Amino acid sequence: MKFPSAAGQVAFRPNHLIEQQSGNSHSQRVSQETPIENINDVGKHLKSRKPIVERITNAGAEIRSSKPSSINFLHSVLCQVGLPRSCTKDDSFERTNGNVSLLLRAGSLWTGRGWEKQPLPYGAMPRLVLIHLCSEAVRTNSPVMQLGDSIRSFLLTIGVDTGGHEYKRFQAQMKALAACEMRLGIGQTTVQAQPIERFEAWLHETGKQGTLWPGTLELSLRFYDTLRQFAVPLDPRALGALRHSALALDTYTWLAHRLHRVRAAAGAKVSWANLRDQFGQEYSDKKNFKREMWKALIMAMAVYPEARVEPVEGGILLRQSPPPIAKEAFPVKTLWS
Repeated sequence: MKFPSAAGQVAFRPNHLIEQQSGNSHSQRVSQETPIENINDVGKHLKSRKPIVERITNAGAEIRSSKPSSINFLHSVLCQVGLPRSCTKDDSFERTNGNVSLLLRAGSLWTGRGWEKQPLPYGAMPRLVLIHLCSEAVRTNSPVMQLGDSIRSFLLTIGVDTGGHEYKRFQAQMKALAACEMRLGIGQTTVQAQPIERFEAWLHETGKQGTLWPGTLELSLRFYDTLRQFAVPLDPRALGALRHSALALDTYTWLAHRLHRVRAAAGAKVSWANLRDQFGQEYSDKKNFKREMWKALIMAMAVYPEARVEPVEGGILLRQSPPPIAKEAFPVKTLWS
């Protein structure tokens, strides 16, 4: 794989046998199939190349040179199995990785006059919302939170454009997220974890005025209790840089959860088949998934400079890496620590 350099680009390791640092004679052969080599190559495949690439490289440079001013959190199960990435007409969605699984079912919201059917939440927006909600719950040590006096303040908090199109997309995804039913499978345990217990919608679409409600949202107690045990710390600068891509966000949060847990000196190989099972069920074409996954890995590693991931025949090799947020940087006691 590639590694962020001091200049904000991504350096590439030569394609030769990578000997284990422990002195073990075992080695993994580096894959010759590296269709995208650095962050600039990623940019060639993006519709808005310059602003996105600049945002990612600038965030990477800042992350390498300074500590974050705040810390975000996400439930560890959601770091391993993400929400749908694209719109689906299905009423249910399932994603599994090893012994953890996510089962999502679409729901309905009461409008005051009737029940309004909602689709499944999808894309980057509900991921950013969940990260924000998890972060606020961990910081305040409470499942009940005030999201601000207006929708605009909340959108700005999670780094999203507050223009009309972005607002409407946020509104639709927020409703879908608030209505959905979520079940988490952890080992042999099933957790009924509808993330949002109570949702009071904002009324004024422009966000320029106060609303009738203060923007109160309450996480379900089951979701909150498991979050307190399984919260994974994340760098908000990385999340902001990757906010355009659900797959890049999923890749970053997965690496943040997974890499520091690698124990074997030889690393842990993840095959392309396993990667596709975990990340690629929305892709019908294997080659297209591999190309998109390469892009997501490079973008995620550009804002996670200490991540050690290498391409090998048939997949990628994960090596033990420091987490993006040092354990001593936050006072929250979770199973992550």
